[in-house]
This record gives sequence, structure tokens and C-alpha cells, in this order.
Amino acid sequence: MSKIIAATFFLLINCSLLGQNKLQQDRETIRSMAGCYRVTFEFAETFAPDTAYKYHERKIEDGIEFVILVEDTEHKISLQHLLLVGDSMIIKHWRQDWIYENRDLSVYWKDNTWKSTRLSAEQAKGTWTQKVFQVDDSPRYEGYGTWNHVDGRHFWESTADAPLPRREFTKRSDYNVLRRHSRMELKPQGWILEQDNEKIIRDDAGNDKLLCWEKGFETFTKGNYNCSYANWWWTQNTAYWADVRQVWEEIFREKSIIKLEKKIDGHFLYEKLFDLEETYTGKTDFNHSEAKTAIKKIIESYIAKS
Repeated sequence: MSKIIAATFFLLINCSLLGQNKLQQDRETIRSMAGCYRVTFEFAETFAPDTAYKYHERKIEDGIEFVILVEDTEHKISLQHLLLVGDSMIIKHWRQDWIYENRDLSVYWKDNTWKSTRLSAEQAKGTWTQKVFQVDDSPRYEGYGTWNHVDGRHFWESTADAPLPRREFTKRSDYNVLRRHSRMELKPQGWILEQDNEKIIRDDAGNDKLLCWEKGFETFTKGNYNCSYANWWWTQNTAYWADVRQVWEEIFREKSIIKLEKKIDGHFLYEKLFDLEETYTGKTDFNHSEAKTAIKKIIESYIAKS
């Protein structure tokens, strides 16, 4: 009996160590996405059930993007993307937060509306949730899955509903949900986000009609690129955007459903927050309470009243 107990104890210890090793491998994989890259965006519509559907023009763009690690704890890693335009212009781009065994998700419904949902402990076990935020740190989409490390490959897969992508949300109204089937994978010279997307028409009852499929690649390739200006820009603005993130976190805790207006007085939310940013650029001793009050006032003006 003592041998059986000893063997069981050894097995439990070994499994625990393997679990810790897997967690650390996951963390190193996510952290390795930080860096300075040339990024290419390639998207093409591929199939439509309606033979009369006219495919839209392919989208191909590239640029230099700096991905900076802004938070790194045992169970959460946050990566901020900054897009460089020329030598002296920065566009605060999207942000991705990775949370281990997260159970609380904000799921996109339609018409700029997100609803809170909670996973079971079994669903969340061993998974990482990728929470993706827009340029103004408002919600975009959230999906969860397990990082896989097999045969020298490191990849993560998930499916999540999302609003129209930035390249189309001001130009198209023939669909209202983008269902993203995503695969993120490390490559020798960087990493890639591969997407198989369904463009969906969703009615108020939750019935979905497929408009078309789309194939997408966002490829991040390391090289001898200069991201020093982006790094400097972030040091000048990091305190302000930390306050913006904190205000959003408070709003998420307060509300189970968030619906955002696209425009108020002819302006997008990101325009208002970018304008406010200029007030605090380069100031490390500004009044955080004052800043968060101003930030919250702007954000709440875009939250539709229920």
C-alpha cells in the first residue's frame, strides 16, 4: 500500500511540475510577441453562398509596428501596439490582454453592443483569454483557447464574434457581425495572426445569415527597423492611457451590457480621447483623479442609455 501511495504522490508532483512548465512556456510565447516589426495586412473575400454576391476589393497594407509589453504578471500579459507613420507620427493601435484561466468575457452581440458572460471553471481550465481592444481602449472582441506547443510549433486558436473591422466599419452596412476564427502562431522571424472570418447578418432574435467568408493574414516580421520614436512616445503618454484603461475596467465592472454610440456630435470616441491625451502628454505629475474624471465623462457620453 505504501508503494502505491508513494507512486501516486510522485505522479501528482510530476503533473504539477508539468503544469507549471506549460504555464511558463505559454507565458514566454505570449511575451515574445513584443518587439519591432514590419507588419503586413492581407484580406480577401473567398466564398459567398449567394452566387450574385459581388466580392469586395482585396485589402493589402503594410507598415512598421512596435508591440510593447505594458503589463506582465503570472496570469496576465498586456501588449500595446503602436503604428509608426513616417519618422515622427504614432498611431496608438490595438491592444491585446492575455489572461490565464479567465472566466469573465465580454462577448460581442451586434450593433456595437457587448454582453458579459461567464465560463465554467472546466471551460476555462488551462486556457488563455485574448481580450482585444480598439485604439481608444474600448472593447472589440474576446476569445479563449489553449496554447499548443507541439512538433516545434507554438500556436493558439479561438473563435469570437466581433464588430466590423476598422477597414470596413465606416464603409459597409451589408453585415453587422464578423465571426473571427483566429490562429496565432510563432514563426522563426516573428509571428502571424491567420483568420478565417465569417461576415454575418444577425437579426434581433439572434438568427445569423452568412454573407461571405474572408481569409486574412496579419504577419509580423522582425528586422532592422527603428522603433525608438514609438518607445519614446509611449513613455510620454503611458500615464494617461493607464488612466483610460482603469476607467474602462471600472465601467466593465459596473455594467453587464455595454452599447456604444458610433458618433456623438459628429466625432468618434477615439477622436475625443486622443484630443484629451494632448493635455497630458509628457506630464508625469498630472492629477490622475482629474484626468480620470475627464476620461470617464467622455466615455460615458458614448454609452447608450438603456
